[in-house]
Amino acid sequence: MENLNYGIIGNCKSAALVSEKGSIDWLCLPKFDAPSVFAKLLDKDKGGSLSIEPEKLLSIKQEYIERTNLLCTRFVCEDGVFEVVDFMPRYKNDNGSYYSPSDVVRVFKRISGAPAFRLNYDPKLEYALHETFLSENKKYIKAITKKGPYDSLYMYTDFNFSDILNKELITLTESKFMLVSYNQKLLKQDIHRVKLKMERTKVYWLNWSEQSTTFSKYNTEINRSALTLKLLSYEKTGAVLAALTTSLPETIGEVRNWDYRFCWIRDGSMVVKILTQIGHRSVAQNYLRFIVDILPEKDEKMQIMYGISGEKKLSEYELPHLSGYGNSKPVRVGNAAYKQKQNDIYGILMDAVYQHFSLFSASLGYSEDLWTVVRNVVKMVEKNWQKPDKGIWEIRNESKHFTFSKVLCWVAIDRAQKIAALLKQDDYTEKWKKLEDKIRADIELNAWSESKQSYTQAYGADDLDASVLLMESYGFVEAKDPRYKSTVYAIQSELEHEGLMYRYINQDDFGLPKSAFTICAFWLTNALYRIGEKEQAIKKFEELLTYNNHLGLFSEDLDFETKQQLGNFPQAYSHLALIETAITISEGEITKEEKIMDAIR
Repeated sequence: MENLNYGIIGNCKSAALVSEKGSIDWLCLPKFDAPSVFAKLLDKDKGGSLSIEPEKLLSIKQEYIERTNLLCTRFVCEDGVFEVVDFMPRYKNDNGSYYSPSDVVRVFKRISGAPAFRLNYDPKLEYALHETFLSENKKYIKAITKKGPYDSLYMYTDFNFSDILNKELITLTESKFMLVSYNQKLLKQDIHRVKLKMERTKVYWLNWSEQSTTFSKYNTEINRSALTLKLLSYEKTGAVLAALTTSLPETIGEVRNWDYRFCWIRDGSMVVKILTQIGHRSVAQNYLRFIVDILPEKDEKMQIMYGISGEKKLSEYELPHLSGYGNSKPVRVGNAAYKQKQNDIYGILMDAVYQHFSLFSASLGYSEDLWTVVRNVVKMVEKNWQKPDKGIWEIRNESKHFTFSKVLCWVAIDRAQKIAALLKQDDYTEKWKKLEDKIRADIELNAWSESKQSYTQAYGADDLDASVLLMESYGFVEAKDPRYKSTVYAIQSELEHEGLMYRYINQDDFGLPKSAFTICAFWLTNALYRIGEKEQAIKKFEELLTYNNHLGLFSEDLDFETKQQLGNFPQAYSHLALIETAITISEGEITKEEKIMDAIR
């Protein structure tokens, strides 16, 4: 099984995965969570793709155009050299709105010689449930379904249509393009219009990257991770996706395969907090508006996750006709975890809201909306903090009193008090302080194990859990606290394996976990640096960076032995933790240029 050597392109409406060989193997249109049009990622035979097949290939090199989300694949062949730049258009219109159509664009550029290749255009609409038919029109090649839900796709190109449909050998003598669109285009598509879209999109991403805070170290890695997180944000509603894909397995051949094309309150809140920290405030503002919009009623329960358009029912079903990545079934659409209770979401959301109030001035109406959210969350914590839940790892069967959930309930009340102080709502702080103290005392009494000398995964058990490492970063304990230091060493001793980390090693409802959860390795690295193990932390961090793919991207999991990337991809969790750890190791030190820019701003 090959590694997840893919690049992501996108425009905050949808995104595609392009393999290191230049094949588009995953694309859902018109938006992230729509049925796939290319899904070779999940079934090599049935899924469909758009691939480039050179006649006399020698080598391929792939890289992003620096500080952008435009992906360049260079093909070196015996008969010549050519490049393909893949992107999804995104740039500002004159009226300030964004042009971000449901389009994928490929620009072919001859570098030397007369390279020859075939184009295998093989869309499979609606998750390849039924046959897709291609037909030639005067302006485009149209793909349609004739059974099941009707769907269609338009492909515009200045290549000869019959050469594509018949997979004839094409010799590249000048720049050409392909444009795959969910919609029929109203304007004539030609190479000049396409190149203009490419340059405008390049400028958009360069400007976006320029807004990022630059630190004393690891700016290349921080920038690529930030660009990836931006691609996982849905502009229309402000939702943030956990990952682009569905059903990429945590372990090859097993059943831990989930659909991650949704907005988890936890993941989204963590992403916007870290992007705000490096200068991208609009993502946070859009996300908090999404939160306000999905919680319209004061007595409405908060779900752990929502659809990217605010959907509350995310029914899970399987696609048995697809073989799965690495033949790992089932392939799932939807996610039944939306029904779970996970009490940590309250604190993680409240932390993001507090950051917003700390950094930004907001309109009175918007502030009142958020203040209502704050008070509602406090009521939810009051009602639920003493109850067991499914925890951060979404254990599907057994509910427990998870330590991380309790700590984040404490965080929710702590941040609520701070927000009340900022808004001069002092009447609330005394009552909330009593609740905060009560939760803290409960954690200190029940989550500490004398035998392990560590805070544990759950009350009344000695099992350890990597999520407990976050107690310090959320402010529950200080890095110098002896209990926290002891916890870091205990978790490292029990959960670290081959330089990576288990989330936990106790049995869950799917058996003993077999892969490393990428974010946990970053959490350990961050914790070690904070408690003074700086040399060890830097060494671990730099080793972790070697486990990314050829473009600097991370999935959810890693194989302990081979370091093969596993799980959904690219994973927001992994990239936000990379940025956070890089900032920690940089000790928040920004460059001289950044200090000048701060003064100008």
